[in-house]
Amino acid sequence: MTTPSRLPDFELPATGKQRFQLSAFKGHPFVLYFYPRDDTPGCTDEGRQFRDLHPKFVNARVPVFGVSRDSIASHEKFKKKMSFPFELLSDEDETVCNIFRVMKLKNMYGRQVRAVERSTFVIDREGRIVKEWRGVKVPGHAQEVLDFLRSGPL
Repeated sequence: MTTPSRLPDFELPATGKQRFQLSAFKGHPFVLYFYPRDDTPGCTDEGRQFRDLHPKFVNARVPVFGVSRDSIASHEKFKKKMSFPFELLSDEDETVCNIFRVMKLKNMYGRQVRAVERSTFVIDREGRIVKEWRGVKVPGHAQEVLDFLRSGPL
């Protein structure tokens, strides 16, 4: 098995007037979940699952961050409406979406559009992807991520 390579450092604006920088998490694992759009049914349900399991992620000492191309203003409204206890990161120019290769062509109402493929990544203490889920189906997904985190040391 090959050792995954480190991700390039990146920085994104986050809710709560914060900035997220990958290098600031050196020594600390975390979860990034990419979702298509704020306040849509699937994205709301996925966020709710991570919200409801948040105390268990805290106990595992693995923070969770949601990422989409929506603006910080949109994220702030969505976070407040849903009472998310974690930060949402804004990748309006798709820089980080491209690093993680989550931009895909999808058929929407008979035409092809570029959109975020619902995906989740566990990043280890060294800034490497140690687990990924692509084309995520929402039901039970946050629990699946938590189960993976509980299955072994990062």
